[in-house]
Amino acid sequence: MTSPRLARAGLALLAMGGLAAIFATRAVGQTPGAALVAPRIQASLQEIPSPAAPDSAQPHLAVSGAGRVFATWLERVAPAGVARRFRFASLDAGRWSAAGTIAEGDRFFANWADVPSIAVLRDGTLAAHWLQMSGPGRTAYDVRVSQSRDGGRSWTAAVSPHRDGTQTEHGFASFFERPDGGLGLVWLDGRDFAQHGKGEMSLRAGLFDGAAPRPDVLVDGRTCDCCPTAVTPIASGVLVAYRDRSAEEIRDIAVVRFDGARWSPPSRVHADDWQIPGCPVNGPALAGDGRQQVAIAWFAAPRSQARVSVAFSRDAGTTFGPPVQVSGAVPLGRVSLVWLPDGSALVGWIEQHGDNADFRVRQVGPEGVRGEAVRIAALSASRASGYPRMVRSQDTLVFAWTDAAEPPRVRAAVARIAP
Repeated sequence: MTSPRLARAGLALLAMGGLAAIFATRAVGQTPGAALVAPRIQASLQEIPSPAAPDSAQPHLAVSGAGRVFATWLERVAPAGVARRFRFASLDAGRWSAAGTIAEGDRFFANWADVPSIAVLRDGTLAAHWLQMSGPGRTAYDVRVSQSRDGGRSWTAAVSPHRDGTQTEHGFASFFERPDGGLGLVWLDGRDFAQHGKGEMSLRAGLFDGAAPRPDVLVDGRTCDCCPTAVTPIASGVLVAYRDRSAEEIRDIAVVRFDGARWSPPSRVHADDWQIPGCPVNGPALAGDGRQQVAIAWFAAPRSQARVSVAFSRDAGTTFGPPVQVSGAVPLGRVSLVWLPDGSALVGWIEQHGDNADFRVRQVGPEGVRGEAVRIAALSASRASGYPRMVRSQDTLVFAWTDAAEPPRVRAAVARIAP
């Protein structure tokens, strides 16, 4: 049964099995009625019961190589309390499993943008990360990592991939799988502030031997302070995207590649030349075919002209084509991205209208062909809505977002796609 909330969100074409929306593609700037030059994708969208309890937020989604979708989130143990549970569930035949607990306590760092996550390695190992306060300061917290080799029934003792011991910010982490099948992680690191009294946020990476972390390495010594990172596998290893920061306060999106042994120098995706004195808390999203084809989506507002764009690469992120704008007049960003079977990408973002906002998606092809924007859910325009999420498992799209009403709650929907 379709929920009234989703119906109110404007997905109003009632069809058998759910709500239907058409992602009809046409070239950028093409006049109505002109011939379509990219395939249509039809999706039936339906909200499904969420595995998260009331007073939950910070959703994250991941999909295994076999197509199993996992969700994580934080929820309060008691109303208005500080103790939280880091929980997870998996999706099977349109139903979520019973929620399991990865960690619980009163030292979680809970933030609308810097959220816990889960990843699934090729051998079935689950890896989860969360953030734990390390001192009295508001930004004194560590990345904590635990793994499970029995589907989440038990978890290893938590460890930190960094060993600097400073009571500074360590967060905005993204897991990746190394070419040899081992676990890796990138994060933003603030140790330089403690060591020098003032300093720079940096991008650092750590690898694991089983559950044990190796010494971390510096990837980029100067980055934007608090924008989420993103990763996607490529033929030669992994591609990482993040918001860089120049000496002139240009904060454009950059990428680096890891081949299992070495990190490449950073390269800028596009010269937005967004000069801004503070962090916009708006990171990029990556998706691809796991080989040479990659798409990247990001938010930028140079000269106060806000936009969400997507660009494509045919050489595993070495170079990118021209950006295609996907957003409307007042985008808030907070992007997500899914690679589609036909080589196009589905871009998600938040668009504001008045005091409210929508979680919207748009299909874009590698030649710049784009579809109509479709509203997935109505959201609050506040930061409490966080980052909506989406993943693809074979012919099914899975969405998760935070309903910021009191009490807040993570909600979910699915859509079946067919070329």
